[in-house]
Amino acid sequence: MGELQYHIRCKAGDVGEIVLLPGDPGRVEPIARLLDRPRLIARNREYTTYTGELGGRMVSVCSTGIGSPSTAIAVEELAAIGATTFIRVGTTGSIQKRVHFSDLVIATAAVRDEGTTPSYVPLSYPAVADFELATAMVAAARAANQAAHAGIVRSHDALYTDLHATRMPRREELELALQVWNRAHVLANDMETSTIFVICALRRLRGGSVLTVVNEPGEEAIDPARVAALDLTPMFRVALSAVQQLAPLQA
Repeated sequence: MGELQYHIRCKAGDVGEIVLLPGDPGRVEPIARLLDRPRLIARNREYTTYTGELGGRMVSVCSTGIGSPSTAIAVEELAAIGATTFIRVGTTGSIQKRVHFSDLVIATAAVRDEGTTPSYVPLSYPAVADFELATAMVAAARAANQAAHAGIVRSHDALYTDLHATRMPRREELELALQVWNRAHVLANDMETSTIFVICALRRLRGGSVLTVVNEPGEEAIDPARVAALDLTPMFRVALSAVQQLAPLQA
């Protein structure tokens, strides 16, 4: 329990019970500035970790890098040193025309279309958000009058097979799959949410995910300038507001 974790380079006492998980290390410090007395704990590989306080409780922010394998490592190592509540705060591509650029998506469940969680448990095992956490984030978004959609997302491994499906060798299968997810009312694609949900459920921890939409159906590119100008603070505040409503997780 007190050992320094190999990848994140943190030990027990370094992180709070609550951890926000952006993918991008560059988003860690802006989130940390929303906390009281934030301090840098560690930087190693794709993992940058800050810890501060929120309403008298320790809260941490740890980047995961892109994709499920590195996210699984972050969750496992953070859990090993005492973290119990994990919230992904990241970006996503919309699958539904009604889900627009800059909207929030609060995941209630995730399609396990990635290669990490099958090593943990069969695909018939669902990837589901913690009910209380998801409900609290929906309430926080409504209270802030923030455009938000609650529902199922899809986590997968290959960004460009979605963005450029027509250029890929398996284009017919890829295009059909995207149509299926659309018809199944899946809201958006990301690359990490299902892994957080599955590991948290298996470890009896809380897992949640709130995402900001950065591209819409039919767009074959993500505009870097448009995304750079996008204010992600509403997403961060929804996550932080939600955890303030939750009691500590009982063992």
